[in-house]
Amino acid sequence: MESFLALAGQNLISPIILSFALGLGAALARSDLSVPEAAAKALSLYLLFSIGFKGGVSVAAHGFDTTLALSLLTGVLLSFLLPFIAFALLRLLTNLSALDAAAVAGHYGSISIVTFVAASSVLQGSGIPAEGYMVAVAAAMEAPAILSALWLAARAKPGSTDEARHDGGLMREILLNGSIVLLVGSFFIGMITGQKGLSEIESFIVAPFKGVLCLFLLDMGLVAGRGLRAARGVLSTGLVAFGILMPLIGAVSGLGAALALGLSEGGTVLMMTLCASASYIAVPAAMRVALPEANPSVYLSASLGITFPFNLTLGIPVYMALAAAAVGG
Repeated sequence: MESFLALAGQNLISPIILSFALGLGAALARSDLSVPEAAAKALSLYLLFSIGFKGGVSVAAHGFDTTLALSLLTGVLLSFLLPFIAFALLRLLTNLSALDAAAVAGHYGSISIVTFVAASSVLQGSGIPAEGYMVAVAAAMEAPAILSALWLAARAKPGSTDEARHDGGLMREILLNGSIVLLVGSFFIGMITGQKGLSEIESFIVAPFKGVLCLFLLDMGLVAGRGLRAARGVLSTGLVAFGILMPLIGAVSGLGAALALGLSEGGTVLMMTLCASASYIAVPAAMRVALPEANPSVYLSASLGITFPFNLTLGIPVYMALAAAAVGG
C-alpha cells in the first residue's frame, strides 16, 4: 500500500499531470486561458509522429515474432469485446437509451492515444522498459469497437444504421482517420529506418517530447473542463460511476491478457492502459457518421470528462501497482 501511495503521489505531482490539472482548473474557473487550435493540432501531430516512430524503431530491433502477432490479435479481440461489457454496465447503472448506451460503449473498446502516451512517459520516467510494438497494438485497437457499437445500435433500433453500414464513408472515416494514418505511417517509417533513422532525428522526437506533452495536456485539461461545465445536465451519478468502473474492468481484462501473453511489466501496464482508456477522437468522428441520432454530449462527457482525467490522475498509478504485483517486477 505504501508503495502504491508513493507511486500515486509521484504521478500526481509530475509536470504532465499538473499541466492537465492547470488546464482543467482554469476552464472550470472560466479563465480566458486557451491554446490556439492550430497550435493544439501541431502538438497532437508531433506526439503521434514521435510515439509511432519510436515504436517502429523498437519493433525493428525486436523483430516480428509470435508474441507480437498474438499481442495484435489479442488487442483486436479486446477492442471488439469490451463494448459489450460497457453496454451491459451502462444499462445497469444509467437510464440512457439503448442507442446512446451503444454509442458510449463504442468509446470504451477503442483507445485514447494520449492516455497511452502519458503511461509510456510515466514508465520511461520510472525506468521501466516496455515492448515497443505496443504502439502497433494501440493502432489495431482503434476500429473494432466501432463495429461492436454499430451492432449494438442495430439491435436497439433495427434499420437505424443500415445506410451507414453500407456507406463506404464510414469505413473511410475509420481507416483514414488522421490520427490512425499518422500513427501507423510513422510506425512503419521507424520500422523501415530503424536505429539509424532515430539517430538522425533524435534531437527532435526524444528530447522535446515531455515538454510538448505538458503543453498538449494543458490544452486537454481546458477541453475537459469546458466539456464538464457544458454537460452538467447529462452527468448523472450512474454515468459518473460508469466512467470510473469501466476503466477498472478494462484494466483487469488487459492484465489477464498481458499475463497470458507473457508481456513484461511495462508492456503489461500499457496493455492495461489501452483497455482502460476511452476514445475521444476516432470514435466520436465515426459516431457522427454512423449514429447521428446519439447524443454527443453524453459520450464525450463520459470519455473525455470522466474517464480521461481518472486515468491520468489515479488510473495509471493503479495499473502500475497491479502490474508490478502480478508480474513481480
